[in-house]
Amino acid sequence: MLPEGRLISGRLRRWMPAVFGIFLFVYAIWPWMPWHARHPGKIVLYGFSILGEPLNQLILPAFEREWKKRTGENVEFATSFAGSGTITNQLIMGVPAQLALLALEPDARRLADAGLIERGAWKRLPHQGVVNRTPFIILVRPGNPKRIRGFHDLARPGIKVVHPDPLISGGASWAILAEYGAGLRQNPERPQEAYRLLLGLWRNVAAQAQSARAASTQFKNGFGDALVTYEQEALWDRAHGKLEAEIVYPPSTILSEHILVVIDRNVDAGQQKIVDALIEFLWSEKGQRLFVRSGFRSVDPGLNSRNAAFGNIADPFLVGALGGWDEAKRKIMDGIWKNRVLKELGQP
Repeated sequence: MLPEGRLISGRLRRWMPAVFGIFLFVYAIWPWMPWHARHPGKIVLYGFSILGEPLNQLILPAFEREWKKRTGENVEFATSFAGSGTITNQLIMGVPAQLALLALEPDARRLADAGLIERGAWKRLPHQGVVNRTPFIILVRPGNPKRIRGFHDLARPGIKVVHPDPLISGGASWAILAEYGAGLRQNPERPQEAYRLLLGLWRNVAAQAQSARAASTQFKNGFGDALVTYEQEALWDRAHGKLEAEIVYPPSTILSEHILVVIDRNVDAGQQKIVDALIEFLWSEKGQRLFVRSGFRSVDPGLNSRNAAFGNIADPFLVGALGGWDEAKRKIMDGIWKNRVLKELGQP
């Protein structure tokens, strides 16, 4: 019979892996637990994929320094980034975020439909909730061997296009509006030509990904001849020596607009001053300059001259030129892309 001390020691050794596993699990989820996330000095912010580095490396640290200087208090951010549709689903499922930066307004409307925010609440923020913009461009292989100059070239036979997935990625929805809108603005009296452009381009989509960031990774790994993506991501990669591609600016393309929403139910009284101050900072000249520095275009056009890397676009347009999001979603995203293009391609 084993001595009692050795028996207890053996039991401890058997239980240690399970105890250690529980400890690791609790450690991993601790920042996201409601009581922790609601600490007055901690703000949880979710954002769509390409915002990760600019927010974590430039904008939020700048706000933390300003808040410390102003109040003497520390503020800590817990952030998470994914496709806009993915983070919208996570918010609806109950993650304890106080703020979210979404790729497009329809995702904000989904949050309102789910009862998380008041309908149209973001429009009461500066610039109706639009924090920054960035146009949609095309990345091609070095030397541009396929001689791609615009979206029309992506519809040529033999071109392989990498594209984010419109069913998940907000960037992909913007890309479709850029593609169709470019065709429509070239031939406004012949919308069938814009449809043919979109159909031909999507016939050439060789790979899709759940976010603009994931599509960029696919392209970097050698998939496809061209990638439809945000200018900001390309400029960020180039500024950090990570762009092994050339940027093509289509003659006509859309400027995506990104929406800030505040989930008031997750904001405790002690957090309200920090949240309000962060909102003010994002639209301040200092905050907008930081967005410009990170490759986004400011909602104040006068600040955009501070980034010489911004490319020239002959015919930039906003979603308002397509009738706004209600009409663009109903006519283009649903009526043309889902109900015509996908059916023509034999996709469900």
